[in-house]
Amino acid sequence: MARETETTTSAPHVADSHGLIRVHGARENNLKDVSIEIPKRRLTVFTGVSGSGKSSLVFDTIAAESQRLINETYPAFVQGFMPNMARPEVDVLEGLTTAIIVDQQRMGGDPRSTVGTATDANALLRILFSRLGKPHIGSPKAFSFNIASISGAGAVTVERAGQKVKERRSFSITGGMCPRCEGRGAVTDLDLAQLYDETLSLNEGAITVPGYKGGGWNSRLYAESGFFDPDKPVSKFTKKELQDFLYREPTRMKIAGINMTYEGLIPRIQKSMLSKDKESMQPHIREFVERAVTFATCPDCDGTRLSEGARSSKIDGISIADACAMQISDLAAWVRGIEEPSVAPLLDTLRHTLESFVEIGLGYLSLDRPAGTLSGGEAQRTKMIRHLGSSLTDVTYVFDEPTTGLHPHDIQRMNGLLLRLRDKGNTVLVVEHKPEVITIADHVVDLGPGAGAGGGTVCFQGTVEALRTGGTITGRHFDDRAALKDTVRKSTGTLEIRGASTHNLQGVDVDIPLGVLAVVTGVAGSGKSSLVHGSIPAGAGVISVDQGAIRGSRRSNPATYTGLLDPIRKAFAKQNGVKPTLFSSNSEGACPTCNGAGVIYTDLAMMAGVATTCEECDGKRFEASVLDYHLGGRDISEVLAMPVTEAEEFFAAGEAHTPAAHRILQRLKDVGLGYLTIGQPLTTLSGGERQRLKLATHMADKGGVYVLDEPTAGLHLADVEQLLGLLDRLVDSGKSVIVVEHHQAVMAHADWIIDLGPGAGHDGGRIVFEGTPADLVAARSTLTAEHLAQYVGV
Repeated sequence: MARETETTTSAPHVADSHGLIRVHGARENNLKDVSIEIPKRRLTVFTGVSGSGKSSLVFDTIAAESQRLINETYPAFVQGFMPNMARPEVDVLEGLTTAIIVDQQRMGGDPRSTVGTATDANALLRILFSRLGKPHIGSPKAFSFNIASISGAGAVTVERAGQKVKERRSFSITGGMCPRCEGRGAVTDLDLAQLYDETLSLNEGAITVPGYKGGGWNSRLYAESGFFDPDKPVSKFTKKELQDFLYREPTRMKIAGINMTYEGLIPRIQKSMLSKDKESMQPHIREFVERAVTFATCPDCDGTRLSEGARSSKIDGISIADACAMQISDLAAWVRGIEEPSVAPLLDTLRHTLESFVEIGLGYLSLDRPAGTLSGGEAQRTKMIRHLGSSLTDVTYVFDEPTTGLHPHDIQRMNGLLLRLRDKGNTVLVVEHKPEVITIADHVVDLGPGAGAGGGTVCFQGTVEALRTGGTITGRHFDDRAALKDTVRKSTGTLEIRGASTHNLQGVDVDIPLGVLAVVTGVAGSGKSSLVHGSIPAGAGVISVDQGAIRGSRRSNPATYTGLLDPIRKAFAKQNGVKPTLFSSNSEGACPTCNGAGVIYTDLAMMAGVATTCEECDGKRFEASVLDYHLGGRDISEVLAMPVTEAEEFFAAGEAHTPAAHRILQRLKDVGLGYLTIGQPLTTLSGGERQRLKLATHMADKGGVYVLDEPTAGLHLADVEQLLGLLDRLVDSGKSVIVVEHHQAVMAHADWIIDLGPGAGHDGGRIVFEGTPADLVAARSTLTAEHLAQYVGV
């Protein structure tokens, strides 16, 4: 009997047989019927050139289906309030576990969102100060800059014993919001001198706002409103006339027999211009907004966002405003010094949160830092904080290039965190290009072989050692190391920065050489972006290409974003003798059934909406009559379906010869986007593709100095070579290129390196090295020098 029991228990339990995530027939975006098995409770790295389908497989298929299935476990009522997700294009998905996505999406740009509010550290601090702060000013709400102080009183009618009785009631809520800036920390003012010339009358063109000149409807609205004499100079207006001119509430009236709404100039400009995204404005309007709007620190709260009452309550001489302004590593030390048994559980949770910041390498931030100013890498690591001490196991963690924005020194720490998550029994899926991260993988999946339509297949899966000899693009480039240059270019001048003190910079004086490739490097938080973006003098002819998100709907595509569509429409219109607006899917030429979207969306309430190809235009987005017009033998929908390389040849010569379109396409090809379809929705582009699209757009700007913020983000090892070639071409054409970068290949290729440090936050902010890469490697005096020397094999 005993022997029989032993036999039974030694056989593996059926529950232990589900050790794989199985994907069969995945066709999301550019995936070509991908079938793959991924081991659970292991660290799997997905690699491949930018646009090869990594994110489509990991995020849009595996993680999306996991989240959709979890959402379906909630009642229909709850699902109605959740984002609804369509089932991915895949035949079979088995073995899924709960997916936690830690992506690089920037945190909300709301001015009231800070590092403290995004991680709940502020909520804990508010409770702490409401319990221990002296003098006591109220509940945790009294320390929140998102809650205004309000009070009121009035009569209420209550029914008692069948009788209606009137009683006087009053209420008050004490909030922590600064009343002057409404919790934003900054006040915006319009410079009236930029809106109108007070020496002129309205008929003489006093309003200087773009679109309000030259007798158009905007200027006639004010001149013919009847609220003031249009021939009187604005400086002679009475107090009431000036009030009506600048601030009057919307008023209906007739002008030239047409019903119109009159509104004061300032609220009208705020609604029509200042509420829009600056990036999407036309250049002349953007220039006006930058000139007319002034941002200043709120004088009442000194930028702390908090009311005087909230700032008056202190613990050991420290107010909540002081605590939020501290570097988090210092704040953690201060909290460790508070010993109060009555709030012990709260202090434990707060200490753990703050120590997680330090452990993940973000100890240099402060809790009052606006969340919208964090880089993609910082935002991703901030989201990781809540998972570090989690007791959950058998969870799938999905990371999108967690080493973005990290110095080689910081990558080792990140690797340790990824391995710790795996060792707790979790499945860790990482999309990554850096060899340092690929090396620690238990399993590697390489997608490709190319990008876009040339990708979408699994080229390799197995161990790191097998990848090296696997013959794929990743395998061939895995051990690539850029060598130091034999000779470096000589500078043609310098860009002087004196006494830079933005954020943590400590009065930095530096001369950035011009006419060369200059790289600014240093550990994360050492002050690189503060030096380059915050201290370069205005008017230096600087074109800045940062990592800010490209804003665009599914109607936006590379052709609309780069301005390529304008010359294409004009060429079609000229060839066929019709209006250019016919060739826009957002204007007259749009298919009336789908309004130019190409698909028809059906909302199914709490269930995922369904998108079906429009039967009228067959997904081409244009009216049938528009497709009868041709240029070079192609209609407009066929042109928008072309990849950049094909379109570049198409517009280079022959009947379709269009120099303006050809120049834009040449720039897209130069930045390595030759495989993109020019009509592909922006929402389907990867992070690396979006940044290169932005770079291609700015390459046409007039300016001599290019500032690039980590252009290797999202780039495969093979693509980095192409980027270095592009940077060389920019410098050889007479431009100056300043790159904020951690990638050793870019450092090795530089003509001049400026290294900041030695640490992060208040331990950084100083120049620790200036010179050529060869001198940096020879000196080995900084962390960067050690890692660069190791990289080039010296």
